[in-house]
Amino acid sequence: MSLFLAEWLGKLAWMWLAFMSLVLVLLVLDLGVLHKDQHEIGVRESLLLSGMYIAFALAFGGWVWWELGRQSGIEYLTGFAIEKSLAMDNVFVIAMIFGYCAIPRALQHRVLFWGIIGVIVLRALMIGAGAALVSQYGWVLYIFAAFLIFTGVKMFFAGDGHADVGDNPMVRWMRRRLRVTDRLHGQKFFVREADANGRMVLWATPMFLALVMIEIADVIFAVDSVPAIFAITTDPYIVYTSNIFAILGLRALYFALAAVIHRFAYLKQALAVLLVFIGGKIFVADLLGWEKFPAEWSLLITAAILAGGIVWSLWKTRGNSSAAGSL
Repeated sequence: MSLFLAEWLGKLAWMWLAFMSLVLVLLVLDLGVLHKDQHEIGVRESLLLSGMYIAFALAFGGWVWWELGRQSGIEYLTGFAIEKSLAMDNVFVIAMIFGYCAIPRALQHRVLFWGIIGVIVLRALMIGAGAALVSQYGWVLYIFAAFLIFTGVKMFFAGDGHADVGDNPMVRWMRRRLRVTDRLHGQKFFVREADANGRMVLWATPMFLALVMIEIADVIFAVDSVPAIFAITTDPYIVYTSNIFAILGLRALYFALAAVIHRFAYLKQALAVLLVFIGGKIFVADLLGWEKFPAEWSLLITAAILAGGIVWSLWKTRGNSSAAGSL
């Protein structure tokens, strides 16, 4: 365990402090300045906000390259690209959750913002646990690799159908266990109202229900994405920072992406191929006697797979101007 702690805290404390300070500044700027007033986020604002996050993420990657070297810089960029791409599949699920809970577009950013706080904590716990396992038991990395290959094959041949959100066991459990109001109360997550006996009690609003459901969805998606980045690098600093920056930017991009997600019809197949590649390269490196699969090759192959999936999707759906669905 001491070896793991040394690896986790091996980076100078100021590097962790610099990262967390930058994330805090971005979150304060997002909610406290740019979205101080409640309003509906349009496509243009969504793209500009996402561009800002991507610029900061790439600048941070450049800093990682400068401080930790070329290898770490490439691993950060590869991890960022993989997490960003895998998280895109989460957009449709988030849109379904907002539709089920009847959250208007003007309030969706508030739910996504507070969801980020939960993601930062949950990903830290998952990545910390993963890093401890890999550090203590090197063979765990091969389990991650085999799991990624299995998940990729399963994803490639899976249909495009999505289950009804209301039929989810967790949603039914929350509906039974929590007092949830039938209507929204502005941007509040909780309100005090009278129950059936006339007592003033605390009720959760559909805003809170949507927030919990999105956090659960993120944990489920993290089961794929966290092992995928560990297959790129076992450095907890690179894994965590690339994860968080990718998620920050994607949540900002949600409002633009949700409207055109139908144009990325074959992205899921590209992500499936990417998962198989990420898992497979662990075994390929061993078979060829390499200490590690070349980071440059990983980045180039990852970019080629994602670009191919996006270009093929846009070409196959050209002329498809149907709306993605109202939110």
